[in-house]
Amino acid sequence: MAFVSLRPIIDATRQYGYGQGAFNVNCVAQAKAAIKVHEMFRSPVILQGADLANGFMGGCTDFARATLEDKKKGARRIADAVRAYGEQASIPIVLHLDHGRDLDSCKAAIDGGYTSVMIDGSALPFDENVELTREVVRYAHSRGVSVEGELGVLAGVEDHIFASDTTYTNPLRAIDFFKKTGVDALAISYGTMHGASKGKDIKLRCQIPNAIRECMDHEGIVGGLVSHGSSTVPAYIVDEINALGGELKDTCGIPIGALKEAIACGIDKINVDTDIRLAVTRNIKELFHEHKELRTSQSVGEIYALLEANKDKFDPRVFLTPIMDTVMFGDIPDKDVAAVTDCIERGVKEVVGMLIVQFGSYGKAPLIQCKTLEEMKEFYREK
Repeated sequence: MAFVSLRPIIDATRQYGYGQGAFNVNCVAQAKAAIKVHEMFRSPVILQGADLANGFMGGCTDFARATLEDKKKGARRIADAVRAYGEQASIPIVLHLDHGRDLDSCKAAIDGGYTSVMIDGSALPFDENVELTREVVRYAHSRGVSVEGELGVLAGVEDHIFASDTTYTNPLRAIDFFKKTGVDALAISYGTMHGASKGKDIKLRCQIPNAIRECMDHEGIVGGLVSHGSSTVPAYIVDEINALGGELKDTCGIPIGALKEAIACGIDKINVDTDIRLAVTRNIKELFHEHKELRTSQSVGEIYALLEANKDKFDPRVFLTPIMDTVMFGDIPDKDVAAVTDCIERGVKEVVGMLIVQFGSYGKAPLIQCKTLEEMKEFYREK
C-alpha cells in the first residue's frame, strides 16, 4: 500500500477504536517476518528500530558504544530491508525510531529513510524536554515525518534506557507538552516498565491516559498516546527457555487484559520488544537442542557457544554476532544459517500475530487514510 508517517495510523486508532502494536526489529529477518505476518492479518504495521538497534545494524556489535556513523549506516540498512520486503506489500508501513537520544540520532534516522521518530527527553527538566522535542518536530515535520515525544519516566532497563523508579505523567503537563511541541504522539508513564521483570503485582493507572484523553478532547488536541514497556513476557516461552538450559529469573510482563483496558482508556500505540526477543531466543535454543550437529557448525557453532556462555540473557543480539552479514543484509550463505534465520522469523510471527489479534488491528489496513511524506509536508505546513 504505502510507506507512511505515524500520524495516519494514530488517526485511525482513534477513529475506529483499536490498539496498534509497534514492534522492534534488530535484523533483516525480523523486518521481513513482521511485514509478512501483518499482511496475513491485513493490519497496518509499525516497525521500530531503537537508537541502539541502528548502531547494531551499522555493524557495531558492542551497540551500547555505537557512534553516530554506526547509527547512520544502520538506519539506512533497516530502511533498505523494510523497503525490500514492504515495497509490494498491501498494507501501510511505518518505520519508527524508538528512543532517539538527541537531534542527531533523529536526523540520522530520518535521513536514512525512517518515516517517524521518537525523541526521548523524559529525563530532562520539563522546559528542556519541550525545547529538544520542538527542535526535532521542526526538522521532522518539514520532511513529512511524524514525531513522538515522552513525558514521565518508566522504571526498568532496556538498551540504554534505565530508571530505578517511575515518575507518572501529570495529565495537565501532558496537555501543555502537546501544545508547546506540536508532537503527533506522546509516550506516557502510567505503570508499565521496560524489560522482562516488571513485577507480579504491577498495576496500570489507566486513569492517567483516560484523564489526558479527556483533556485533549476538551482542548481540541489531536494526537496519540503511547504505552512503552508493554511486553507481555509470555510465561510459557520463559519456561521453555529455562527448560532448555536458560537461567531467566523473576520475569513478569503486562497482562493482555490490562493492555486492553488501557486501549479503552485512550492508549493508541503499544510498544513491544521483549516478547520478540524471548521467542527468537527460545527458537534458537530449540534448534541447537534438536540438531546437536549444529553446535560444531563452522557458520553457526559460535552462536551455540554464546548461548551457553550467556544463559541468563535473552536478547538475540548477544548471540547473533557471528552472522552479522545475515543480520545486516539478510545474506544466507548456507543451510545452517538458513535454519537460524527460520528461528528468527518464526519467533516474530508467533508473538506479533497473537498481539495483532489481541490489540484489534487485524483487518484495519484498508481503513488507513494513507498520505505520502510529500502530502504530510503540506499537512504540517497548514497546521
